[in-house]
Amino acid sequence: MDENEELTEGFSNNEGAPDDALTRVTGMYKDWFLDYASYVILERAVPAIEDGFKPVQRRIMHSLKELDDGRYNKVANVVGHTMQYHPHGDASIADAMVQIGQKDLLIDTQGNWGNILTGDRAAASRYIEARLSKFALEVIFSPKITEWQLSYDGRKKEPVNLPVKFPLLLAQGAEGIAVGLSTKVLPHNFVELIDASIKHLKGKSFKIYPDFPTSGIIDVTNYNDGLRGGKIRVRARIENIDKNTLVIKEIPYGTNTSSLIDSILKANDKGKIKIKKIEDNTAAEVEILVHLPSGISPDKTIDALYAFTACESSISPLGCIIEDNKPIFMGVTEMLRRSTDSTVELLKAELEIQLNELEEQWHFASLERIFIENRIYREIEEEETWEGVIAAIDKGLKPHTKHLRRAVTEEDIVRLTEIRIKRISKFDLDKAKQHLDSLEDRIAETKNFLANLVDFAIDYFQELKKKYAQGRERKSEIRIFDDIEATKVVIRNTKLYVNREEGFVGTSLRRDEYVTDCSDIDDIIVFTKKGEMMVTKVDSKIFVDKNIIHVAVFKKKDKRTTFNMIYKDGRGGPSYIKRFNVTSITRDKMYDLTNGNANSDVLYFSANPNGEAEVITVHLRQSGSIKKLKWDIDFADVLIKGRTSKGNIVTKYPVKRIELKEKGLSTLKPRKIWFDDIVQRLNVDERGELLGEFRPDDLLLVVNQKGFVKTIVPDLNARFDDDMIVLEKWNPDKPISAIYYDGEKERYYIKRFLIENANREDLIITEHPKSQLELISTDWRPVVELEFVKPRGKEAKANHEVDVEDFIAIKGIKALGNQLTSDKVKNINALESLPYEEPQVQSPNEIEVVEEENVDGENTNKPDSDEESQTTLF
Repeated sequence: MDENEELTEGFSNNEGAPDDALTRVTGMYKDWFLDYASYVILERAVPAIEDGFKPVQRRIMHSLKELDDGRYNKVANVVGHTMQYHPHGDASIADAMVQIGQKDLLIDTQGNWGNILTGDRAAASRYIEARLSKFALEVIFSPKITEWQLSYDGRKKEPVNLPVKFPLLLAQGAEGIAVGLSTKVLPHNFVELIDASIKHLKGKSFKIYPDFPTSGIIDVTNYNDGLRGGKIRVRARIENIDKNTLVIKEIPYGTNTSSLIDSILKANDKGKIKIKKIEDNTAAEVEILVHLPSGISPDKTIDALYAFTACESSISPLGCIIEDNKPIFMGVTEMLRRSTDSTVELLKAELEIQLNELEEQWHFASLERIFIENRIYREIEEEETWEGVIAAIDKGLKPHTKHLRRAVTEEDIVRLTEIRIKRISKFDLDKAKQHLDSLEDRIAETKNFLANLVDFAIDYFQELKKKYAQGRERKSEIRIFDDIEATKVVIRNTKLYVNREEGFVGTSLRRDEYVTDCSDIDDIIVFTKKGEMMVTKVDSKIFVDKNIIHVAVFKKKDKRTTFNMIYKDGRGGPSYIKRFNVTSITRDKMYDLTNGNANSDVLYFSANPNGEAEVITVHLRQSGSIKKLKWDIDFADVLIKGRTSKGNIVTKYPVKRIELKEKGLSTLKPRKIWFDDIVQRLNVDERGELLGEFRPDDLLLVVNQKGFVKTIVPDLNARFDDDMIVLEKWNPDKPISAIYYDGEKERYYIKRFLIENANREDLIITEHPKSQLELISTDWRPVVELEFVKPRGKEAKANHEVDVEDFIAIKGIKALGNQLTSDKVKNINALESLPYEEPQVQSPNEIEVVEEENVDGENTNKPDSDEESQTTLF
């Protein structure tokens, strides 16, 4: 007896009945779950490839068509009508209808249908109205080629699939969760889908990417054609109004302004970001104002909003559709090909039906003409029986039917007998010929369409684009995103303390020594007197080891922070000097920075964010016959190596103390910085245009089209406006030349100036709303050419070259400048600048960082010999 039979043993329909009266349920529920799962997949959650509709959506559209009379219908009425076909509750039908209506493609809506931007729900179905859009009427319905089936109760007929002649599934998108299966087809751009269909029909390759009604910015690098495993990143469009205000103008797909604001407030409460207040001014368009406290960087806050809030999210598509009553996985490219090919077949079927109808019209019109023109109707006057009438007409027609395209049937003759006497008496032979000629032309045209079906389909798509593309341009901007490191943009929301003697580090040690501000996602690096180092996560209280000498927030892959160290190797051993970086480690692992001998001790230690090399004084203890007890060492003479490097010998004698004699300058090579125009970010990874080599005090010059000029620190987290026209390394001694149009005086002015205050933004044109920057040059000796407007009835004035250096002297940044010309100017062109030799700047000695660490931080470049590693400084 199996488990199912055990469940039924001892149970019967009648108490006390014999065992043979038991009703066994074994096997009855064996396939129930599979049946239920199949039903949910096929009948509720997943759209069909043929028309892109789920069953409830298809039934809504069918009901709208049945109710269509050109006027609006109450949604409640449509829902009630749909319930004749859909065996589920009215709420599910109303929700599905609202979702279709909000996509603004198939349903022409009236009333409050909700707001996808704010998340507001639609009004009750009795208050809102709908009708089919002109687009839906044109591309979705064609009863003559529709396959029909009985509704669930057998009282009505409903379409198996609607004959949709457009890639509707990709235009609207689809999302559903079934039993053990889900689908997520993202919406695509209407115009791009039509263009892709045309390319497919022409045999060309194409690519299509999502486009969302909420707009926003999207990165489709890993879209993977909409298949499982793909991912797209979506971001809100955030702009910087001023130094204390950000505005969110577009939101990511899948969010609304309410959920977005909630996520920002939560991030603020957790200390990830710092904001003053939020204002939601969203109406027809999104406008969320984020006010920042003074002293908070807007650029870093924008990155933090992307890193810690719903301003950036990832969407994973999953292209699952129903084909031949089976769920299959398919990419969006193949979906579009299938839809386009299906459209061609549907157009072919419509043309064939149209051709057949035209030929039937031509056939009967020809018979009618023969019947009336040859007065065959008179031959039935003597006939007394119906059979005789049919035979008489058939006999009268035979001499005249040789040119017909098919044989005359009894049905044709019956139709002839139904012609009224009034029609016969008013028969016009010329009009009959014109009608036949018109039918023949239409038949020839239809045959031509069938013979050139692909061209006909291309024309069909082009006509759709012409009629309905207006206002359906791409909303989501496609852009490659930069990767944002959360640790670099998080607000330092807590304080780090250290108890050096006891060896504790943490945020709860408020009675101990304050180290720095930090965040709860930071790593910290700790060095001890024994010459050991460890990186660990920030926590309330962590024990590292006793006698801590340095604690700081750890920056991963930081090749510029240089640690200078002198240590004694074991008890009575020599002292070594070394310089090193820490770029990558294993968290919570203790690393030994000495030679590994017991009782090693750090004699001197400093951390230098830009590779600074100080000068120190070493004092020895009086011992034996030592002659020199004091001398200076410059760390600039020590090569920067990996942390596992042993270092160079300082002395073999005991060290009394080491003193700092002179603070040092950076010994690192200037950092090369590039600008990647694709992601609008600075980088040190050789992506984009090289801006130059930057030392710690070097700045960037930034000018935008609005006429604002500023210099900024080359921070890799800095953001740049789309209207930026100048970005280069700033030379404080190089003048900037600008030509602008003064809106008030309606004249062109030219000015030359130097930046007077670094790290400040200045407007270099007048504030009149019609003023605009025409040309700006950062060359030493620029030359421009003026093209003048031709006066009516006169010759145009010859082009004029202007040597800017000769035309105007260097003045203040706020100066109006000199009027360029009083004539009307057509164009101002920049010519090749005059030669100029820049003065050479003597560079100090530079040290190149020696790469000695692999990914996990272990040494891969040990010294070639012990002799090299133990060079004695004294």
